[in-house]
Amino acid sequence: MEDTATIRLGSENFEFPLLKGTEGEMALDTRTLRAKSGFIAFDEGYGNTGSCLSDITFIDGEKGILRHRGYPIEQLAEHSGFLETAMLVIYGDLPPEECFDAFRFSVRENASIHTGMHHHFDGFPSYAHPMAILSAMLNSLGAYYPEMSSNDREQDLAHFNETAALLISKVRTIAAMTYRMKMGLPFVYPDHNRRYAENFLHMMFSKPYNDYVDEHGAAKALDLFLMLHADHEQNCSTSTVRMVASGGANLFASVSAGVCALWGPSHGGANMAVIQMLEDIHKSGDDGTRFIQAAKEGKAKLMGFGHRVYKNYDPRAKILGKSAEGILKSMDIKDPMLDIAKRLEQAALEDPYFIERKLYPNVDFYSGIILKAIGIPVEMFTVMFAIGRMPGWIANWKEIADNPKSRIHRPRQIYTGATLRDYVAMGERE
Repeated sequence: MEDTATIRLGSENFEFPLLKGTEGEMALDTRTLRAKSGFIAFDEGYGNTGSCLSDITFIDGEKGILRHRGYPIEQLAEHSGFLETAMLVIYGDLPPEECFDAFRFSVRENASIHTGMHHHFDGFPSYAHPMAILSAMLNSLGAYYPEMSSNDREQDLAHFNETAALLISKVRTIAAMTYRMKMGLPFVYPDHNRRYAENFLHMMFSKPYNDYVDEHGAAKALDLFLMLHADHEQNCSTSTVRMVASGGANLFASVSAGVCALWGPSHGGANMAVIQMLEDIHKSGDDGTRFIQAAKEGKAKLMGFGHRVYKNYDPRAKILGKSAEGILKSMDIKDPMLDIAKRLEQAALEDPYFIERKLYPNVDFYSGIILKAIGIPVEMFTVMFAIGRMPGWIANWKEIADNPKSRIHRPRQIYTGATLRDYVAMGERE
């Protein structure tokens, strides 16, 4: 194959180099298109645009492949946990034992937040959305660590390791405190003897003189959920983090922007939509059978099935589906909505209508079921997504910050507004 491609515009030919990724992905390098021809490429939603070169995550949606730094997600799910995968995503390789122990110690020691931040929660009404609180608190967090949030790239990078562990630790504490504030409950301090996910559940659900006890494997299921959400290539929130970082913003500000981008129902809110769908089906008196038929007739929208990237089974969904089955069995939950979910899942995996259209259950379908079983309120689902996605945001920020040739992101547009007009003063208008 030649290493250039030609674009013909009018009577002129313009040559552009081809780029090839390590997994064989091909791209046309159009960075000089406007300079050479005066044209720009129009790609609304960036579905065909490569916005960066990245070493972090590889996805082949047609084949259902997801790898972090070359490691298949299936192997990571079987042998790794959230914190180890976080280190892999951020630093590029599985950590040696002594490095992992040091990272885990740093995460454990940074779990508490400054008592001055406790008063920030008082400024939010009880009905404030948890994502609004999380975004604001993460941004405010940087004010307590000025040496890590200077917006001086060299200084911020010098403190990167400490900042990464701090954010991964404190995002979970802030999330738990947000839940407690909204429920009118006193804050529960982190327990340094508990592992990451178990400590979060402790801060969420412990009662005075009655610490949370994980009897059914909830912490293990939650750790898997977080690990499977650690990174997912250039999605809306990750691209937002990179764009904010490209302007020189510190890591606190960048991940805060990522939270805002994740908040949308088309992105991080998808697992909430799954539970809403199940509730609506249950309220209608249906066991899921009528809804399935309505979906096949185009009269109902099936949430948690299919994926914009995956044209095959989402590999994360296969893994999380087994976990969901295990935890529901362990907890012996009798919930009619979960019975409906199983019926929808069975239809999607066996009905030719769904199979032909590749409408397999995606990760949002199973994650909603697992979070509900653990006892996480629906409005906290997107917050849980943010906790899991924090390593990916951090890793993508670092790719921008580490690149001395990195330029501020500045997309072009096709202007469709009014053409040149002459101003007419107020008194002269009829």
